[in-house]
Amino acid sequence: MPLIEIKTVINADVQTCFDLSRDIDFHKISLKHSKEKAIAGKTYGLMGLGEWVTWEATHFGVKQKLTSKITEFENPCYFVDEMVSGAFESFKHEHIFKEEFDAKLNVEHTLMIDRFHFVSPFGLLGKLANALFLKQYMTKLLTTRNQALKAQAEAV
Repeated sequence: MPLIEIKTVINADVQTCFDLSRDIDFHKISLKHSKEKAIAGKTYGLMGLGEWVTWEATHFGVKQKLTSKITEFENPCYFVDEMVSGAFESFKHEHIFKEEFDAKLNVEHTLMIDRFHFVSPFGLLGKLANALFLKQYMTKLLTTRNQALKAQAEAV
């Protein structure tokens, strides 16, 4: 099962980062290049434990639907969303938030860690797709979203 881990340092408080990360409206803005739309389930506002959303988006030139659900939730430091249905065989996306203090700069910041575990469909073909382009594509997608979140959180 491939794992993507991305760490982002954000000069904002942990609650702001946590809330932006589970905000459906912000998600749409941060990934507007893929035309993300929430079309079923919770379609706006902040996601919480047990809530689900179906996204419609365009990836690789193909319109796709993906439903994910919040399966673990610990405000303001951790939540998990897992795929219920969609293009992957499965995925589990851990969102981790740690408040840290930089003694050199005498400032607090949030360390946001994304751990994205996924299994591609189609067995060996899926593994080949991971190696050739899918893991790189998902890393870029998550990094783009994290940079938008960082910019928004630091602007508050």
